[in-house]
Amino acid sequence: MHRKLTVRDLRAGNRARVLRALYFDRPRSRQELAGTTGLSQASVSNVVGELISDGLVVEAGQVESDGGRPRVLLRVNPAFAAVVGVDVGETHVLVEVFDLTLRRLAEATLPMEPDAYSVDEVARRVLDGLDRCLRESGVGDVLGVGIGVPGAVEHGLVHAQTVGWRGVALERLLRDGTDLPLFLDNGANTLGQAEAWFGAGRGTADAVIALIGSGVGAGVIAGGVLYRGSSGGAGEWGHTTVALDGRPCRCGARGCLEAYIGASGVVDRYRAVRSDVPAEQEAALAALVADRSPVAAEVLAETARYAGLGIANLINLFNPSRVIVGGWAGLLLGARILDDVRAEASRHALHRPFEQASITLCELGPESVALGAATLPVAEFLAVGGVRRRTATRVP
Repeated sequence: MHRKLTVRDLRAGNRARVLRALYFDRPRSRQELAGTTGLSQASVSNVVGELISDGLVVEAGQVESDGGRPRVLLRVNPAFAAVVGVDVGETHVLVEVFDLTLRRLAEATLPMEPDAYSVDEVARRVLDGLDRCLRESGVGDVLGVGIGVPGAVEHGLVHAQTVGWRGVALERLLRDGTDLPLFLDNGANTLGQAEAWFGAGRGTADAVIALIGSGVGAGVIAGGVLYRGSSGGAGEWGHTTVALDGRPCRCGARGCLEAYIGASGVVDRYRAVRSDVPAEQEAALAALVADRSPVAAEVLAETARYAGLGIANLINLFNPSRVIVGGWAGLLLGARILDDVRAEASRHALHRPFEQASITLCELGPESVALGAATLPVAEFLAVGGVRRRTATRVP
C-alpha cells in the first residue's frame, strides 16, 4: 500500500525540481523555472523564496525582458557548503574538496604501495587527505564525503577480489576518524556519474563508461539510472572472459579482459619485448604510447583488438548510445589507439547496435573518479530538495 503524499512531501518535491533545474542548467529567472519545472509561477516564487532564505540560491544578475522589467536570474550558491570526493586507486588515494557546484578548492594525493594494499592503510590515507584538504580549503561546512573504491559496496562493506578485500569494513574504519556523512560506491560508477553530469555522457539516457586503469570496470547507465545489480556488483567488465585458458588475472581466473587491457597487463606485455621500460607503471604506459617502434605497435595493436572486443560485448549487451572510455590508462591508450578500437568493435558487434553507438574518450580527465565521488552527496542533497542530513550514508 502506497503512503499518501503529505504537503511536506509536495514541498520537498517542488524544491527538488527547482534545485535540479538551477544546478544542471544555466542561471534562470523565476519565469523560466516555471516553464522548465512545470510548476506554477506562485509555486516557483514560494520555493525560490525559501531557497534564498536558506542561503542555497542567490541572485546572478538580470536579463532584459520584452517590454517589461528586467528579470532576475538565479543560481545555486557555490559557497552554501563544500563536498569531498575521494578516489581510492590502486597506486594512490586522491582526496579533493569542492564547492557545491563542484569547483575544486583543494586536493591531496597520497601514494599507496601496490603490494601492501591493506584497508587500514587506505583508511589512514583517506583520513589524512581529508584533514589536509579541509585545512587548506578553509571550508567549515561539508555536505558529505563521496568515496570511489575498487570493487562492489554492500551494506558498507567493500568486496574487491583483485586487491584481496572480501567484505572489508572500510566505512567503519573511516567512521572512527570522521563524523561527516559518508557515501561509498564503485569507482567506475562514480566516473560514470561524473561523465553523465558534466562530461561526454551528458544528455544521454543510455551509456556505458569504461574505466581502464590498473583495474578495468564499467559504469552502465540505463534509462538515465546507474545500473548496480542485485548487490552493487554490476559493471565488473574487466572480469568478463575474452580468452579461454588465457592469461592469468589477479582475480584468480584466466583470460579476463583486465589481463589484456588493464595497465599491468599492457605494461607486462611491453616489458616482454623491450628491456628499457620505466619501472613506474604510468611512466611505462606513457613510454609505450610514445614509442613508434614495430614492437610497440604490435603491443598496442593487440591491446586495441581486445579493447575493441570488450567494447563490442558492451554494445551487444546494453545497446548504449555512447561508450565512453576513461581512466588514466584508458585516456593514455585512447589517444593512440581509439580508431583501431572502433574498427575492432565494428567487427564483433552486431551491425545495428554498433551503428547507434558512438565510442569516445571521457572529457573530464583522469581525476574524474574523485569528481564523480563528490557528486554522491550532491545527488542526495538535490533529491531531497536541499534538506541537510547528518547521518552516514551508503549508496545502495
